[in-house]
Parts: sequence; structure tokens; C-alpha cells
Amino acid sequence: MDMKNTSEQWLQKLKTERDEIRVRVHLAAAEVQDEWQELEKRWEHFQAKSREVSAAASESAEEVGTALDLLASELKAGYRRIRKHLH
Repeated sequence: MDMKNTSEQWLQKLKTERDEIRVRVHLAAAEVQDEWQELEKRWEHFQAKSREVSAAASESAEEVGTALDLLASELKAGYRRIRKHLH
């Protein structure tokens, strides 16, 4: 599977999880809302990096892809923490 497909899959999975959580965050405690705001900044960065992977040359795409994987993992972990607070 190439980097573009991988980044698109991450983007779709994280977008779905983000959308589900966003609906419930407005009722959450301030601590959760603060973490959500930080994750929103990272989400914007993730989207920008996803676009870079699509446009990058194959050599640099690997480097960007590695950074994208790390950022996606951080977002996923952050969303998991927020879900725990919401249940």
C-alpha cells in the first residue's frame, strides 16, 4: 500500500473518531476541553501533512509519512483519553 492510500485511511479513521467525540466534548469538564483544543491544533497539522504526502516526491514522502504516522498515533491516543473521560 502506498503512502497516499495509508494517509487517506488514517485521515478517514481519525476524522470519524474526531466527529464522534466532538459532539460530546461540549458537555465535558474543562480539563477535557483543554485537551480537545490541543488535539484540534494537531488535527489541523495532521491534515496539512496528509496533503504534503499526496504532493511529495517518493523519497521525501517516506519521511513525511513517518512523521504523519507519529502524529496520527498521538491523535488516536488523545482521542482515546478523551473517550475515557466522557464515559
